[in-house]
Amino acid sequence: MADRTDFSEYVVARRSLLYRSAWVLCGDAHQAEDLVQQVLTRLYVAWPRVARMESVDGYVRTMLVNANVDRLRRRREHVGLDGLGQAVHDGDRDALLDLREALLGLAPGQRRVVVLRHLWDLSVEETAAALGIAPGTVKSQTADAVRRLRELLAPHGEEGQAR
Repeated sequence: MADRTDFSEYVVARRSLLYRSAWVLCGDAHQAEDLVQQVLTRLYVAWPRVARMESVDGYVRTMLVNANVDRLRRRREHVGLDGLGQAVHDGDRDALLDLREALLGLAPGQRRVVVLRHLWDLSVEETAAALGIAPGTVKSQTADAVRRLRELLAPHGEEGQAR
């Protein structure tokens, strides 16, 4: 049996990133915490097998994205802004609120690409493999997401000037 100390060390090292990723994916602090707990519970059970994998992070990212997809399928819910206060630990609250609202304005596929490319710092190829899509799709979704974020985050009156 794999050493559970390794699991604990992994959780300590990655929990914050998992939470931020879940928060961006689902748009709610409480649901993000639930997703992380669900993934970590499943990971604990599978740890003896997962610990021997070449890319534990890749496996966990896939678990997180799949858990969110399952959540959306089960609940068919609209992402809200409730619970944001718990997600803001430091920094400019207004800027974080603006970014949060802008991220929620992205299509789910674009949000997934943004999480993997910019929070997890994956390459185009790694993101494509994690999501099971073509690298060209990752590039176009990233470009569309960045363009949309710029529009959503532009100060009022500058939307037309940014183009």
